[in-house]
Amino acid sequence: MASKEFSNTLKNLRIKAGFTQKQVYEHFNIPQSTFSSWEVGKSEPSGDMLIKLCDFYKCDMMKEFSNSDNVIFTANELELIEKYIALDDIGRSHVDSILNWETERVKILDNNTAQLTELRHQLAAKRSQTRLRLYTYLGKIACAGTGFYFDDIPTDTLEAPFLNGADFIIGVSGDSMEPNYHDGEKLYVQKVKELTLGDVGIFTIHNECFVKELGDRGLISRNPEYEDIEGTEDVRLIGRVLGKVEEI
Repeated sequence: MASKEFSNTLKNLRIKAGFTQKQVYEHFNIPQSTFSSWEVGKSEPSGDMLIKLCDFYKCDMMKEFSNSDNVIFTANELELIEKYIALDDIGRSHVDSILNWETERVKILDNNTAQLTELRHQLAAKRSQTRLRLYTYLGKIACAGTGFYFDDIPTDTLEAPFLNGADFIIGVSGDSMEPNYHDGEKLYVQKVKELTLGDVGIFTIHNECFVKELGDRGLISRNPEYEDIEGTEDVRLIGRVLGKVEEI
């Protein structure tokens, strides 16, 4: 809502210029109710519209709307308006283009920020709804040729989303099972006594620990840059890999 003095000033400027309300709102192609609301103090015109009205009334906007009761702009804004008024049509067109571009940019930025905030809320809600449990966590194992001694891997606990059948979680070290499993990922493991060909499991050889695919002749590295491991009686199955632990 505009101040009473502001609306009275706006009305008096129109009357002084010799225009009726109808002449003005028809000239600018705006609703009669909108224009009337400006002159009775229910609302106020935008800064751009105020400039146009003052141009139409041939009055000095800076003089008419710069006293303490009528101020609707900061000092810097008034200075910018004064400079804008001093421009010719070409100059105003250039400024309008930049303002329109910047306004659109800010709208896009605000929209992206709103979407990001909504996504964060959704993730927070998902975390609160996710069923979690504590799993035994065995640090990193080796996917490639040099493994860690299984008995020497430190045991810890890790809170993770519940996965039916999983007995513990183990970490991946190396890239011999890429593109499916990457260094640093964590895997759910189910303790089993046997696997089907093509299953991925956790194995030890002479107590060194590996994650590999079970093949008909041994253990397969899915990364072609690494050699497979021949099957021998020294290969010991620890468990089946059920999937990756999702970050929450």
